[in-house]
Amino acid sequence: MRIDPETVERIKQTAAVADVIGDYVTIKKKGANYWACCPFHGEKTPSFSISPAKGIYKCFGCGKAGDSVRFVMDMEGLGYGEALRHLAKKYGIDIQEEEMTDDQLVRQNERESLLIILEYAKEYFKKQLYETDEGKSIALPYFKERGFSDATLQSFDLGYSPEAWDAFLKAALKQGFSQEIIEKAGLVTQKNDDGKVYDRFRNRVIFPIHNVSGKIIAFGARILRNDAKNQAKYLNSPETEVYHKSATLYGISQAKNEIRTKDVCYLVEGYTDVISLHQAGIKNVVASSGTSLTIEQIKLIGRFTQHVTVLYDGDSAGIKAALRGMDLILEEGLQVNLVVFPEGNDPDSFVRKIGSEAFIDYIKKEAKDVISFQANLFKEEAGDDPFKKAEMIKEMVQSISKIPDAIQRSLFIQKTATMMRMDEDVLLAELNKIQLKKMKGASQDPQQISAQQYAEVRQLIEPTFADEDEPAQVQNLAYYQELECVRLLINYGHLEINPEKAPGLTVVHYLIDELEGTIFQTPLFVRILDLCKQEFAAQRAPKPDFFLHHTDEEIQSFSINISSDKHSVSSEWKDKHEIRVNTDEEMLEDLAYKNVLRLRKVYNDQHLQEILTKLDSLSADSSEMDEVLLEFIRLKEIQKNISQELGTVIEK
Repeated sequence: MRIDPETVERIKQTAAVADVIGDYVTIKKKGANYWACCPFHGEKTPSFSISPAKGIYKCFGCGKAGDSVRFVMDMEGLGYGEALRHLAKKYGIDIQEEEMTDDQLVRQNERESLLIILEYAKEYFKKQLYETDEGKSIALPYFKERGFSDATLQSFDLGYSPEAWDAFLKAALKQGFSQEIIEKAGLVTQKNDDGKVYDRFRNRVIFPIHNVSGKIIAFGARILRNDAKNQAKYLNSPETEVYHKSATLYGISQAKNEIRTKDVCYLVEGYTDVISLHQAGIKNVVASSGTSLTIEQIKLIGRFTQHVTVLYDGDSAGIKAALRGMDLILEEGLQVNLVVFPEGNDPDSFVRKIGSEAFIDYIKKEAKDVISFQANLFKEEAGDDPFKKAEMIKEMVQSISKIPDAIQRSLFIQKTATMMRMDEDVLLAELNKIQLKKMKGASQDPQQISAQQYAEVRQLIEPTFADEDEPAQVQNLAYYQELECVRLLINYGHLEINPEKAPGLTVVHYLIDELEGTIFQTPLFVRILDLCKQEFAAQRAPKPDFFLHHTDEEIQSFSINISSDKHSVSSEWKDKHEIRVNTDEEMLEDLAYKNVLRLRKVYNDQHLQEILTKLDSLSADSSEMDEVLLEFIRLKEIQKNISQELGTVIEK
């Protein structure tokens, strides 16, 4: 069953965003909005803005944005439907549900069936550990040798899978589970090409993997036999409908509250590292489970804190793995430190050796920020070789360039200059070169562009175009003109473009007519324009709420970013100082008209560039030459006319 649209709308209207967020954090009214310290990252100065009028929130520190439903989804680790039901229950709203399509029903039933079989598997493995002779004689000693208490075993739902080929399969089939769903859950695997299956995790201790809300989504398993030469030491569940390894962190369910409280997340490699530290009272710890750190995992940490301390083994492989992941962490705006343990030690063995207090003291003493760590490491590796030293300094500046915050970048440049005895201006020049290249790249992420950043970024980029190749200029301008177009559609699409001259003609009507046949080059913008066309075809002019509360998280987040400003000038202040500032609403006709012209000019310039490239490749006697030259002249004439209309001057 699916919640019908009318009920969804009633839930959203009733669940006022300030009331919902106020149940989790302290909020204070300031002007028309409320402000709070962001619950998704640690901060002391409030940067989390709540707009009751728009029904949205936006953190200007970490970038999180959404409405009341999205907030509950992120705070509680719930899906969209679950979050709606959570709010409906809170506000006493009876849910009216409608039949789902066959495809939707199959997908939901499969997901629920997977969670049920995985929960059953967890209980089965625990029973094997505690209630069978095999488990008590083989698996329990393994855990006890590591000092794991019964409370710890229960907290992490640790278990054991027996040595028999198909013990679990038989037990699950007997309970009424289908072999198909058992296979889809990754609990069995094929033995031979004949199609026979056997238990995936035979004769292994089991580490269940939980999602944020505590549901079992997968398993990790460690082999116990020392003579099993051809078998992997650790074995994980395969990717399934409910388990995506790159977006999962081991221990996140047990650690999330402590991470929020301590405002730091310790990141380790393995299951036993997490469990040993947790038992030692250090509970704000998660593991990447032996895989390379991913952006999805970093974003998951960022929901609970902006501070990460990476704890890796003291061997060279562990250090290199840590450095690879640190740039990703920096790029996501998190602050990261690194701790390396004495060679031959990992967090698991080290905490058992020296105890929790000494372990914490060691972390405080040895933790180094990414630049300090790189400087120490590079000094050792480069020695007096100036070429190696130059390459390593470039790597350090490359890492600094990943940091989104300009002030932090500047401070790290100063620090690097001091540590490496370099001229700060030289490092700044290298950093600016990297930053400019990054900003002018075609892979812009529109979801990260806020209304306030929009003008700033254009001012930084556009003056530099004269010194760069024409294709890069045109490509960037196309992106920003499309961005301006969707900004107008989202914020003002429902308004009349000129009530006096053209009553009834809305911005969405005007832009859709003028852009007939135009195909945007940014996928997200294509989707937004298509949504506008669908709404207009249904004789609706979409209001900002349509986008600000959209179920598509990417569209919703982008819409909030493009319509949210951290600072605004109050009308009282403008009146007091007799300052007249025209609003966008007062200039809609001019904004929309010029945006259409600029879009046409950009696309025309792109076509011109293609024609020039083609001309370069043609020989003087080519049969295509006349046709291509005529097209070139036509496009130059269009360029000239549009430029004159816009009041710009171009060379002939």
